[in-house]
This record gives sequence, structure tokens and C-alpha cells, in this order.
Amino acid sequence: MSARTWIVALVIAGGAFILRPAGPAVSAEPEPAETQDQTTTLDDQTELAITVYNSDIALVRDVRQLQLPRGTGSLRFMDIAATVNPATVHFRSITEPSRVSVLEQNYEYDLLEPDKLLRKYVGRDVTLVRTRQEGGTTRQEEVTARLLSYNNAPVWRIGNEIVTGMHADHIRFPELPETLFSRPTLIWTVQNDGAARQRVEASYLAGKLAWNADYVLTVARDDRTAGVDGWVTLTNNSGTAFRNAKLQLVAGDLNRVRQELRKAVAYEMADAARPAAAQMAQESFSDYHLYTLERKTTINNSQTKQVSMLNGTNVPVQKRYVVEGQRYYYHNAQHPGSPLKDVVQVFYQFKNEAKGGLGMPMPAGTVRVYQEDSKGAVQFVGEDRINHTPKDETLNLKIGNAFDVVCERNQVDFEKIAGNVYEFEYEITLRNHKSVPVTVEVNEPIGGTWRMVRSSHEHTKTAAWAAQFNVPVVADGEAVLKYRVRVTY
Repeated sequence: MSARTWIVALVIAGGAFILRPAGPAVSAEPEPAETQDQTTTLDDQTELAITVYNSDIALVRDVRQLQLPRGTGSLRFMDIAATVNPATVHFRSITEPSRVSVLEQNYEYDLLEPDKLLRKYVGRDVTLVRTRQEGGTTRQEEVTARLLSYNNAPVWRIGNEIVTGMHADHIRFPELPETLFSRPTLIWTVQNDGAARQRVEASYLAGKLAWNADYVLTVARDDRTAGVDGWVTLTNNSGTAFRNAKLQLVAGDLNRVRQELRKAVAYEMADAARPAAAQMAQESFSDYHLYTLERKTTINNSQTKQVSMLNGTNVPVQKRYVVEGQRYYYHNAQHPGSPLKDVVQVFYQFKNEAKGGLGMPMPAGTVRVYQEDSKGAVQFVGEDRINHTPKDETLNLKIGNAFDVVCERNQVDFEKIAGNVYEFEYEITLRNHKSVPVTVEVNEPIGGTWRMVRSSHEHTKTAAWAAQFNVPVVADGEAVLKYRVRVTY
């Protein structure tokens, strides 16, 4: 029925009552203007910038050009991240900031799904379609049914009967409920007192966008130089794709009020082809570092993308063999008289400096170390994690424990000199089964007030309670470190 009203007129025409349409209704007061609903999608997008933090959040800045009628109306802002934090959303007009304002904001995330769609039709009619096989032919049977309830299973009224357990091959719905959305949507009630054509920006924080740094250290056969490649590994599980976006990354320990976020479960390796040169520019930003990709990129949903960040060649490296002494050393309780075995740890050390081909602040991440074998094939030799490392700082990467360098320790003497004065003597045997000489760094903890009585090798007092010895060991040979220390407690 149209908006025209109907009146019943009594017409004396053979005693009949006739229903006759009246003329247009006259209102005493003008009706208020209807609000105008607008929808904006990615088709209106002119700029997109993503700043990703290494704390599982990202700042999204979405700029769009659209027609915004004057007056008050609803603006549906489509194609946003499903993980948007509505409390962080900011909307503004770039064209006329003072003449466009937001009166109300809603975040609609009741997304269109078959189960939700059916529940929205409780109390309404739908068409149940079933497929029948008759005489070798297939036909569809349609039944109009009213959904009375949908708790564990639907309850239907078909005709005058209440029906449960009825199978349908598919269900036809006459329309889509206004309260269901095909994708997450921000809806603003906007007051526009300016021009109809507006350039607007929506910015918000979204979760499940994260990045971390990954590095590859390729060490030369002589253990003297290495190549360093740094990669940004970016993961997008925000529920939407970001196409042709300006990408920036913030490295640093950002303080946040923690909220529970669901863990990402889907990862897809993509765009892993590695470019020949680094494409990241960096700058200091507050107390963090900001890395900017110098070209635009697309970040698809459920995708892991890698982008080159830095590249260093002929970086000087030092291979270190380290024995870390422990305070629990007294005697071998399992085998009295036998020496204790110590692991010999292996490190690669290099400095993040410009003259070594680096010099860019290195965000925290995992460094994977490779080296060529005798046939020229690159083999994986270990990995370690680094913290945020400014330029001109030294990195030490533990790649594992030495196979061919062995350390044995024996306390050969203990003597009480006075009431609180003691002397300890240790003998540390280092055996090198490699075909090249090595130098082993031995770090010894010493408690109390101490002085070295004698030692077979020079020592350095590296801390109040520590001494360090650097012991050279010839190829396929051994060296014995002996030292005696007097301690006052």
C-alpha cells in the first residue's frame, strides 16, 4: 500500500458503502527531513597507511573521498579490520574539519553467517527447499514454514502443524536483516554543515597485526667475516587485507594497558621472494625507532610477508669459545676424585657499526647463522635471539656447544689460612681436537674479598667477584690452566 491514506465515505447509491481513496493528506506541521544513509567501501579509498608495532597492534589510517550530503545522516564505513578496537577510532574531515562532526558511533560486528541468519528469522516465514527423486528425475519441493524457535534445533509451523527434525537441502530467505553485516562495519551519525564532497580520514588501532625481525648471518669459512641480512616478518590476521598501503614499523618496548586477545591460528607464507637490496629507511621516533618501507605494499589477510630491512657484507666477526664457571663447584659428588665436565659454548661476535657495513638500529629478533661446508654448500649452524640493538653496540650470538673442544675442571687444593681466610686452587684442562688452534675464554666466579696468589695464565678482574683467563690451545693439543686464589669472607 502507498503512503496515500484511505477513508471510508458513505455514499447513498443503492445503499452501498464504497471505499474511496482520499486526496493527499494535509499535515499541520512539515515532516522532519529523513536522514540520508551513505556507504563507503574500498572503492572510495585514496590513501592507506599502516603503522605496525612489535606488540601485536597496528595503527590504521584510511583516507577516502566520498559524497556526504548536507545535514545529518548515517555513514557506513566498510572494509575495516575485524580486530578494530572501537574505543580508539577517530574520524575527521580533511577537507573541512570544523564543519563535519560525528554525533554517534557504532561498531557492527554481528557478521552474516547461516546460523545467525536463521536465528534472525524466528517468528518469520522462510521457504524450505527439498530435493526429490521421482522416476529417474530430480525435482525441488518448496514448503513455506514459519520458524517458531531455534535453540538446539529449529521448530517450524507448517500449515496447522508444529514440525521438528525436518531436513531441508537449502533455505530461502526473502531479505537480509538490517542487523546482520557481511563484514565488520563502523557506522557514524554524521553532521555535515559543509560541502557535499569531502575527503575524510578514519584512524584506529587493530589487533592481530604483528611484526618481528629475522636475521641471517652467513659466516665465511675462515670465521673472520660474514654477511648480514635483516628481514621484517609481518603477519596479518586482522580479518581484512590492506592493499597498496604505506607501511611503517615501530621498534621498541611500548607500554600498553593489556587486554586479552585471541591467539592467531592461521598463517600462510607468501611474498617470501627476497629482493636484492634493503628497502627500509629508519629514523628515531620518540624513544623508539621507526622503519619506513620506501614503496607501497599489499598485506593480505592470513598472510606472512617478508621485506628486506638491512644488508651488510664483509662484516668482521670473531668466533669465541667460552667456559662459564659456576658457584656450585666444590667436588664431584658422583665420582669423588674425578674432574667435573664443563661445556664449551660457541659464540659469534660482531659490532653493529657503519664501517662494518651495518650501523642501522637492529630491532629484537632471531639471528640464524649459516656457514659453507667444504663443498661450498651453506649449512645451518645455530641461532640466537637478540634484543633491540642500537648502532655501535656489540652482539654476541650463541650458536651451540663445541663438539671438539673439551673442558675438565678439578679443585686440587683447599686450605684454611685463618678464621675467615681460605685458599682454593683449581686445575682446568682444555683439549682441542680441531685441526686449527683456538683460544678459550674461561670466566671464573670468586666470592668474598680475593686476590690471585698465582696463575699459569694472565687474568683480568672483570668484576668484583669474577676473573677471566684467555687460554690458547694448539691444534689437536691441550692446555692446562692452574690458579690459586686467597679469599677472605
